Amino acid sequence: MSKIYITNSIFISSDHAGYNLKNIIVEFLISKNVKVVDLGPNNKDSVDYPDYAKKLVKKISNSKYGILICGTGIGMSIMANRYKKVRAALVSSVKIAKLAREHNNSNILILGSRVTNKINALNIVNNFFKTKFLKGRHLKRIRKLKNV
Repeated sequence: MSKIYITNSIFISSDHAGYNLKNIIVEFLISKNVKVVDLGPNNKDSVDYPDYAKKLVKKISNSKYGILICGTGIGMSIMANRYKKVRAALVSSVKIAKLAREHNNSNILILGSRVTNKINALNIVNNFFKTKFLKGRHLKRIRKLKNV
């Protein structure tokens, strides 16, 4: 797997369903010398995904990135995309990971732990964070999102 180009911290959070995959991804990112800030939860006890999505999105700005994980990714996606400066992408393949970064300049990667196996998840994470925004015609579209 290629080098991840993100130089600042990556924030990560999950609900109870995403707890195990979150820990696997944290270990993977640390092995790539990426600074990870784990916002919880710290065990598999049942929690409400909106609370953990909110905790992460409050840390995000134009130069920061995050990962959210729940059972399907749908709940985290709905919650995260309610906030300004968030372009959260629910990703299920490496191709979608690349396009989410290249075309949408997504700053939060969302995964579903019940629908994404470990190897696919790690490949998605790797490709999401090694892919840069293409700008060009896509920048105009991103700017239109701010007007909604």
